[in-house]
Amino acid sequence: DANGRIWVHFSKPDQFNTENNSGRLYISAADVLKDRVPVERLRDKFVIVGTSAIGLKDLRDTPVLNRMPGVEIHANILEQIFAAEANYTSAVQQRISELRQNLVGKAEAARIAISELSKEDFFLRYPNYSNSAEIFLTFLAGLVLMILIPRYGPITTLFVLTVAGLALVGLGLFLYKLNNLLLDLTFPGTTMIALYAVLAFSNYTRDAAEKKQVRSAFRQYLSPTLVEQLADNPERLQLGGQAKEMTFLFCDVRDFTSISETYKSDPQALTILINRLLTPLSEAILAHSGTIDKYMGDCVMAFWNAPVDVEDHERKACDAALDMLVALEQINRTRFAEAMDAGMEYIPLRVGIGLNTGECVVGNMGSAQRFDYSVLGDSVNLAARLEAYSGDYGVTIVLGEATAEKVKDHFALLELDQIAVKGRSEASTVYGLIGDRSLLEDSAFNMLLALNDRMLRAYRAQKWREATLLAGQCAAMDHAPEGLYALYRDRIDEYQIEPPGDDWDGVFVATTKKGRPASLS
Repeated sequence: DANGRIWVHFSKPDQFNTENNSGRLYISAADVLKDRVPVERLRDKFVIVGTSAIGLKDLRDTPVLNRMPGVEIHANILEQIFAAEANYTSAVQQRISELRQNLVGKAEAARIAISELSKEDFFLRYPNYSNSAEIFLTFLAGLVLMILIPRYGPITTLFVLTVAGLALVGLGLFLYKLNNLLLDLTFPGTTMIALYAVLAFSNYTRDAAEKKQVRSAFRQYLSPTLVEQLADNPERLQLGGQAKEMTFLFCDVRDFTSISETYKSDPQALTILINRLLTPLSEAILAHSGTIDKYMGDCVMAFWNAPVDVEDHERKACDAALDMLVALEQINRTRFAEAMDAGMEYIPLRVGIGLNTGECVVGNMGSAQRFDYSVLGDSVNLAARLEAYSGDYGVTIVLGEATAEKVKDHFALLELDQIAVKGRSEASTVYGLIGDRSLLEDSAFNMLLALNDRMLRAYRAQKWREATLLAGQCAAMDHAPEGLYALYRDRIDEYQIEPPGDDWDGVFVATTKKGRPASLS
């Protein structure tokens, strides 16, 4: 090359110092001097005189052998030159023969063959562009790895890396074997492996940090199963606001003011009581794939279908609400036994639950300084209103119309009213969740269901006398909500004094957050 260097095309290393002069290249100088070498072994041969003793320091490291004597390297260079010349001559003769077959003159054929074939092509070459090609391959490998690992992960990238590595090895062998062209692929290959290791570790570290962040942010509000789903797929968490259909739950302790007054002298005991209540209620929500939004004193707010999708979320919310009542019953039994043992007054804990399904916006809500993952929307507000009306309707769990439509074949539902809640002009049909599927199949409940429908039709048709009689019959039946039919009798009494008008459609317009008319509240 320009620096006077030659790329040696090494043959298989020779075993020097062999007995009986059996080496391919080496002959002992002592054997020559003592005339122990056959004449035929040296006739018509080039002879290079050199040393192979370690102490003479003419041993070199080569690609095919460590500590190769310098004299053997010279022999390889000569052998390479002879082979290249022979191959070049053979190629020229072959090309001349091909041209002669096309009736080209011998002199002209030789001129064309020599002009077409370059003698350099028959030597091992490392052209000037090789360095640039190696640098380009290194850069390309790094770029590809930087794109693939974050997007497709280390496993897919490892497969691509293996295929690319094999392709580079194949390319190197092809250029070397067929074109006598050297392309050093060790540096690009080593760089690819090193980059893969660094990027894979970096990707692993980032994923671990994201999972830790997700677990830390949601472990207090989500079930462990949903937390792991989010940790494995953080991209499913779309922050900043997303429109979505969800189911919402509000649960509040009834008459909490009266209860808190009994703990005036011991506020710490009230805190313990609330924690004791909210813990099993929260466990019921999380057990059915719910997300706890927040605690507001004695109230808990939860929702389903965010931040990850929850299949059949309406039904899961209803299951959670029923399990909350079971947990509450257990708490009251324990508290009753404790009160009896201590000789103290026992006040049972009662809750109201509102459930509704609808569109909302879910995401990070708050200010630049502080924000929470929460929901906003009219359907959320309706769920809160339904919880507030539960006590007046005499049921513990009140469902919105959208929720009831989804779960009507799985739970015992009783239509309660058509109401335009305070702050909302649109009327909603609300239902009471009375029990699970076993109650839905109960004959006594189905009799109540049919009689309740008759009562509501008479009420909305302003047949006050018939509606009053039917309300009395409903109140006497099994599974009838306590207070529901008394509410209707109070309304009917009011309407008989002040009729709602001929155009009345049976919708009760609430003027307060309760279900009774303002004059009856």
